[in-house]
Amino acid sequence: MFKNLIHLASFILLLGFVLVGTANAVQWNIDFQGDDNHTGTYGQNGPRDYTEPGVYWNICEVQSLTAPFPGPSGYTPGPVSFELLDANGSNRGVTLTILNDSWGWANEGTLDDLWGDYLIILNTFGVDCDPTNWEITGLTPNSQCELTYVHRANIDGRGTNFVANGIQTTVVSTMEGYMGTALVMTDSSGKITGTADSEGFSEGCWSGLIISGTGEPFYKASFPSPTDGALHADTWITLSWIPGASAVSHDVYLGDNFEDVSNATRDSELFRSNETETFYVAGFPGFAYPEGLVPGTTYYWRIDEVNDVNPESPCKGDIWSFSIPPKTAYNPDPADGTGFVGPDNVTLSWTPGFGAILHTIYLGDDYDEVSNAAGGAPQSSATYKPGPLELEKIYYWRVDEFDAALTYKGDTWSFTTPGAVGNPQPAYGAVDVGMNAILNWTPSDSAASHELYFGKDKEVVHNADTGAPEFKGSIALGAESYDPGLLDAETTYYWRVDEIDAQGNTLKGPIWIFTTGAFLLIDDFEGYTDDDAAGEAIWQTWIDGFDIVNNGAQVGYLMPPYAEQTVVHSGSQSMPLAYTNDAGVTNSEASMTLTNPRDWTQAGVTELSLWFRGDSDNATEPLYVAISNSVGTPAIAVYDDAAVATGRRWTEWRIALQAFADQGINLANVDKIAIGLGSIGGAAAGGTGTVYIDDITLNRP
Repeated sequence: MFKNLIHLASFILLLGFVLVGTANAVQWNIDFQGDDNHTGTYGQNGPRDYTEPGVYWNICEVQSLTAPFPGPSGYTPGPVSFELLDANGSNRGVTLTILNDSWGWANEGTLDDLWGDYLIILNTFGVDCDPTNWEITGLTPNSQCELTYVHRANIDGRGTNFVANGIQTTVVSTMEGYMGTALVMTDSSGKITGTADSEGFSEGCWSGLIISGTGEPFYKASFPSPTDGALHADTWITLSWIPGASAVSHDVYLGDNFEDVSNATRDSELFRSNETETFYVAGFPGFAYPEGLVPGTTYYWRIDEVNDVNPESPCKGDIWSFSIPPKTAYNPDPADGTGFVGPDNVTLSWTPGFGAILHTIYLGDDYDEVSNAAGGAPQSSATYKPGPLELEKIYYWRVDEFDAALTYKGDTWSFTTPGAVGNPQPAYGAVDVGMNAILNWTPSDSAASHELYFGKDKEVVHNADTGAPEFKGSIALGAESYDPGLLDAETTYYWRVDEIDAQGNTLKGPIWIFTTGAFLLIDDFEGYTDDDAAGEAIWQTWIDGFDIVNNGAQVGYLMPPYAEQTVVHSGSQSMPLAYTNDAGVTNSEASMTLTNPRDWTQAGVTELSLWFRGDSDNATEPLYVAISNSVGTPAIAVYDDAAVATGRRWTEWRIALQAFADQGINLANVDKIAIGLGSIGGAAAGGTGTVYIDDITLNRP
């Protein structure tokens, strides 16, 4: 009984407050020593002097989660304050305070190696708890901090609402845990005030917070309202922001083109005014866009902070955006291009266009008929049930909106039912795709072969036949792949796969779309599965140290899922690379033989980029990348921080390709890339650990 109660609605302050980005980065640790009021109340066994940088230490080991609840003697009226020491044990005047009455104890553990040792504060004794209220004082005034929240419960769907200096973040738990981040500015006194409010009861529920910040005053404007990328359902707007440190006034730039706003100066027509207040109105007479903001338009804005006594003034701000909803219907569900819909109990829905009061729906299996249809019956509901649908079918649908004055013709969307051609790769609507993308898809159930069309114009690709230049040829069943060659950077492409059945009938495919970035992709680790029989496991492409002398690497996990699916930089998977440099083994390395791209001189690329993350429990070993041709000695690049394996944040490593060419590598025909930790990278202490690798690309400067 007591064990259940102590887990409910808990607020865990993970003992790691890191100030980064300065020459004197600070690692904060909670210190109970010197707070005599709580010796005994928390059963302190004496202070422990742990000050190793990069490790979060609990210096008051008292109760574990499996120990009995401390009972009434553990109750402490608020507020309760604790000093924070830096990594050298110095008191810099930073204090954590739990403001409300609390039950509290400390625990020495690892929380599944998320962030190390931690302190738990329970705010009440009961099932439905009031929020835990806390504050941290003594920080740098007007300093931007990043808060990372964690929540876990043994019941999926429980959550915690975190608020810090007015910025709210809701984290919904799963049994695997969930993390969310928010940027928060310390106030003019250097304080962050927050609450954590867990939802209901759940045994094993806990919530956590870790704070990192620059430790320097933040001179840019920040925390825009509306938030960056917001949808604003009105034709006028009040823009507001948090001023940067020392700002006296604020230059406002506003327009409908990102580059124009980014490059604008006070001589530009996009310079709207210099304001002494931290807000600006647009869409009213006498202000920018006096006739009102235009539906369907995205606007970009920038605030430069001005202080004439500062030689760096004005401090150029970031570019933020907001959008006015279109008059047409948008945000369809199922989303445009969705596969495997239905066929039974399907409900189509959408977000009504700006000001719409009636909606007319068209649905069919012919794109041109649906696109050109007219005269449908309007309805007031923004949902539609089409009834049972056919298998192996491509459906098109359109919603026209009426706002009491005009009718606005909608876009034509598509979805497929089970058995139809689908699962395009790159995924439908994907952006920032490598310029060396290979197209793949899943065939329809009745397909005997395929005909592929590819180009830069949607309508041209849709209307193309086998005599058009967009037709790229017939492809045999079982070979569902096409290499379009090197693509243009930052360009949108459209493609279509028609299915030919055994009788020679053609079923015209839907239009798929993706947009390239300005890089070549080596590996983003998204394509690996747990089907090792098909050769699709991550360790079948990245070869580790299995049965290799003096290679202690292990790629992936012993049991599915083989790839890491929680600790990722982007997408849904990363590569876990375990290293074991002991018992005579001094190096751990995983290597991949390249198929595409092998030419690292094309497309104007000049840098190799990869993202990595370590763990504070890892042994300190140097990280390196090795590049090799089919013959000759590999070229080595070593990361310049020997403690890289112990870092707990995703970090990008960019390496000039010239560094490999200077070591004799022919960049026009690279055969293999290897990533490792140990003696090849220099002096190695030996030990074990796991690092995570993600998003390996070749970038332009």
